Amino acid sequence: MTDDLRISPRGATIEAALEKCPEFFLEEAFAATVESTMLIEREVKERTPTSGAATLRESIGAMPVVVSAHAVRGQVATSLAYAAPVEHGSKPHWAPIEPLIDWVTRKLGKRGEEAEEVASAIRFKIAARGTEGAHMFRDGVKAAEGQVAAFYEAAAQRALARLEEAAR
Repeated sequence: MTDDLRISPRGATIEAALEKCPEFFLEEAFAATVESTMLIEREVKERTPTSGAATLRESIGAMPVVVSAHAVRGQVATSLAYAAPVEHGSKPHWAPIEPLIDWVTRKLGKRGEEAEEVASAIRFKIAARGTEGAHMFRDGVKAAEGQVAAFYEAAAQRALARLEEAAR
């Protein structure tokens, strides 16, 4: 899934660290980014619906942190194609029956013909109304914003302390 939900912490301490000691801040921001992506991964996974197999939930992960001369970038993602419709919902469509039968079996404990009947009813509902989004990425990122800001504030404080120590 390639949605781009961003958190860009700002504040006086971060601005001071960027101005006075950008190299130290980039190093400290690396650790803050690792902490942030791990936190966001957990928040997103906790909000991800599952049929019991947890395939989508387990596919979500923090990607390696990327550092450039002027930025540190973290990302939480999944490569599963059906993550986007789970996140955003879907328009009415004719859903494949086998995954629905599997879901009915796992979630509702129905088997055989009864599972097929329930799955068919769900299929017709999806064909008529579509599906609602779970918004696990959007809500997970939002839930983590405060802590992420605190991680970067602490990183800026560490960078400024390193600058003071280097000046001695």
